[in-house]
Amino acid sequence: MQGAKSTLTVGDVARRSGVPVSTVHFYEAKGLIAGWRTEGNQRRYHRAVLRRIAIIKIAQRAGIPLAVINDALADLPHDHVPNAQDWRRFTDAWKDMLEERIISLMQLRDQIASCIGCGCLSLEECPLRNPGDELGRQGPGPRRLVPRR
Repeated sequence: MQGAKSTLTVGDVARRSGVPVSTVHFYEAKGLIAGWRTEGNQRRYHRAVLRRIAIIKIAQRAGIPLAVINDALADLPHDHVPNAQDWRRFTDAWKDMLEERIISLMQLRDQIASCIGCGCLSLEECPLRNPGDELGRQGPGPRRLVPRR
């Protein structure tokens, strides 16, 4: 348990981090943040939770899945305020994933007009949905609509 000046209520965390109380509870349920209960059964959080939530929000905005964010934060003690070195460790781990997403989105941006304009519904030659006609090698029929086993 922490001293009163170094702890925050769930309302304090929500107000200071800019997320709803329900999001604070959601993050805690997912293991992204941690708190404890007082003798009066009230939730309390260490002030470091504010920096953790800021990291979560930034990473989510960049499209990083919560499971990946959780893995990054797993070894960081909940009472430790993440610093620049921690942030570099996170971003180094995320750079390749973000680079792949950027390349994929740029390809989509550059090729989407031809995809919409071609009128072909076979998807045999579509570089976006069926590169190299991979689906054709799996057999006839609507491969994307057939449940995978």
